[in-house]
Amino acid sequence: MKYLMSGNEAIARGIYEAGIKVCSAYPGTPSTEILENVAAHYKDEVYCEWAPNEKVALEVAYGASVAGSRSIATMKLVGVNVAADPMFTAAYNGVTGGFVIVSADDPGFHSSQNEQDNRNYARHAKMALIEPSDSQECKDFVKYACEISEQFDVLALFRTTTRINHSKSLVEFNEKVDYSAPEYAKNDKKFVCVPAYAREHHKKLEANLEALAEWGNTCPLNKVEMNDTKIGVISAGVSYMHAREVFPEGTSFLKLGLTYPLPMGLIKDFASKVDKLYVIEELDPFMEKEIKAAGIDCIGKELTGLQEELNPSLVAERVLGTPFPTVDVDVQPVGRPPALCPGCPHRGFFYTVSGKKDYIISGDIGCYGLGSSAPLNAIDCVTCMGSSFSMAHGIQKSFEMEGTTAPKKVLGVLGDSTFFHSGMTGASNIIFNKGNVVPVILDNSITAMTGHQDNPSTGYTLQGETTYSVKIEEVMKALGYKNIFICDPLDLKAMQKAIDDAFASEASCIITRRPCVLLKRANIEKGLCKVDREKCKSCKKCLKVGCPAVAFKDGKAMIDANQCIGCTVCAQACPFGAIEKEEK
Repeated sequence: MKYLMSGNEAIARGIYEAGIKVCSAYPGTPSTEILENVAAHYKDEVYCEWAPNEKVALEVAYGASVAGSRSIATMKLVGVNVAADPMFTAAYNGVTGGFVIVSADDPGFHSSQNEQDNRNYARHAKMALIEPSDSQECKDFVKYACEISEQFDVLALFRTTTRINHSKSLVEFNEKVDYSAPEYAKNDKKFVCVPAYAREHHKKLEANLEALAEWGNTCPLNKVEMNDTKIGVISAGVSYMHAREVFPEGTSFLKLGLTYPLPMGLIKDFASKVDKLYVIEELDPFMEKEIKAAGIDCIGKELTGLQEELNPSLVAERVLGTPFPTVDVDVQPVGRPPALCPGCPHRGFFYTVSGKKDYIISGDIGCYGLGSSAPLNAIDCVTCMGSSFSMAHGIQKSFEMEGTTAPKKVLGVLGDSTFFHSGMTGASNIIFNKGNVVPVILDNSITAMTGHQDNPSTGYTLQGETTYSVKIEEVMKALGYKNIFICDPLDLKAMQKAIDDAFASEASCIITRRPCVLLKRANIEKGLCKVDREKCKSCKKCLKVGCPAVAFKDGKAMIDANQCIGCTVCAQACPFGAIEKEEK
């Protein structure tokens, strides 16, 4: 029997079938659903958790591997940057149980701040690189990844892309592998990374990679589909699927599932049998450069380009110079810029600080990144998870050193999950170095942007168990913050007072606290705001709150009853009392 599954669902099934026992992750699109599906379907046999960040997730999973279990850490592309420190050293040490790291890359920036090609991490950190092309391979290759990791004593980087993670195809299940960890035995020479041992680890790792490359020439993950000899295509991942759709019938393919180390013997043999060779891959010329360095003539990035997610139309147009057949549909796309949800608690904070020229807002990764969108336009910079506090500190120090005459009020802003991910270190740095910055934690009781995953403050684990709730204010107090102002951000007067009080105090911070309006377990009182058209003076002040429920019709404000939840930010912004909340 076959099942229609997304790549993420299939990886979850693969985790179960491979006999993996320990999973850890920080949620991040497009990888989030992997562990959600493990928790939903296999939690009786597989332990899984949300970690505070990707570095911790990798360390937890690697610890399980050292102890002998098969284990996996999953994360999105930029999460690998956070996890890189332990990853590079773990690659030198090697494994006991098979250890797999899922890097869910995002060509096309669907939900990420860059489109880095994490295949480069495999070469840089010296790991096996495994790339599935569909959901069946997503499931099957997890077991192969564990076996490769154990056989060659290497870390296995399991690289997917958004198109693989979220597209669905048919999957046939297999029985679970009966894998049990060997009895634990201390092995400090292997797992203690002091220089004397690490030098030997490096020699062994290079030898292991050579053996893996040789194995790749005949391994089941790499397949030759030999047809005509006029055209040959080397590809992997979803790019292989696109190439199969586009290249003419009779084209020969070398489909690679193990893409580092590259099986150069297999590649040279395939190249020798075709007249013209193409390498089709997204983003960087990861395979192409190495193939050309081996003296093999091929065509690739000069046609496909270094940017964007590929698709059949782009491959057909750029490589073959022909249009790909499409179907015209009579549907006009609706322009809808990204915005905070109606009733979002973050709106009150961003409306309060918007338009004030003496405020500098260093933002972060999460829903609150939308505070940069019109009409709020409240955020000055966003870089990466947890950077807001540190960058705010740097901005303020620049103003001090440059002798900026106009006083600036600098705030660093992030959410509750991001605070635990990588905000605490920035907060401690501000206190330690006498920073004149106000850190703001927007606590909406959940990790909202990626689909409502729990974090250390929510009181629930990934597997649905109640647990300790880490209080943000207690952490900030322990770090040295003496004046902690907690307020409901939808109370605009209270929000402004908290900001004023924080800047008037030393060692101060702000915590805004109201649950995400979409949080099911939160008892949020909903209602509906209405406009009194007689009182409305058409000043459009209500539009500046940036709520999708508020619009103008026939020269007057109106509120969409299908979207409004009665948060009253628009009512508080109206200077004429034209908006009121209806009593239920």
